[in-house]
Amino acid sequence: MDSNCLITVRDVSKNYKRRKALNNISFDVKKGEVLGIIGPNGAGKTTMISLLATINKPESGKIHIFGEDILKNPEKVRASLGYVPQETALYPMLTAYENLDFWGGIYGVDNKLKKEKINKVLQLLRLEDRKNDKVRTFSGGMKKRLNIAASLLHDPDILIMDEPTAGVDILSRATITELVLDLKNSGRTIIITSHHIDDLEHLCDKILVLREGSLLYSGSAADILKATGNDNLEQLMLKLEEA
Repeated sequence: MDSNCLITVRDVSKNYKRRKALNNISFDVKKGEVLGIIGPNGAGKTTMISLLATINKPESGKIHIFGEDILKNPEKVRASLGYVPQETALYPMLTAYENLDFWGGIYGVDNKLKKEKINKVLQLLRLEDRKNDKVRTFSGGMKKRLNIAASLLHDPDILIMDEPTAGVDILSRATITELVLDLKNSGRTIIITSHHIDDLEHLCDKILVLREGSLLYSGSAADILKATGNDNLEQLMLKLEEA
């Protein structure tokens, strides 16, 4: 295994009842890379994310993160991961600060450092002025940003995000995109799915294109466009959805 690869995925398949959600997928993610996973609905994007986040288990194949087999040492792997699911995991009757205080406890953040870390992530996601407001008063975009803030409390080496900009306002989308760039520049490794293909084209070092559980293309956006003869990834996606 390449010592620079934080994540190796080899021949991974996942089934749901009789449907094959992922079919023999292999790829690597290097330290500091931003990996985008795209494809039409039902391509297997969320399934792949759930396996990497150790939420789900593959039927066959191997996934190693930091050299650890995720099936043998899931707890050790999770300590290095921040996971942002599509659905927000927040308590609406608690304030933003109280939600982060709760998640800080779940992630095992040192009590002496917790307040400092909470204030830092609130600032990163532009929510410091709303930290004492109850989450039930937040917009969808603000809830998404708070969910991302929670995933960063324990300073994870790898951030896994499933559709972080889906259904959010322009400010939230810009904030999240800016955050991904900042985290990338700080050496963080990021895996992200998104229907905002134009964002991924500029954010990602490597892109996986999935369709019906199979990996069609893997490489930089420029390499994929050259191989497929498309002007941009959105054009490629439209062709895949129509096929």
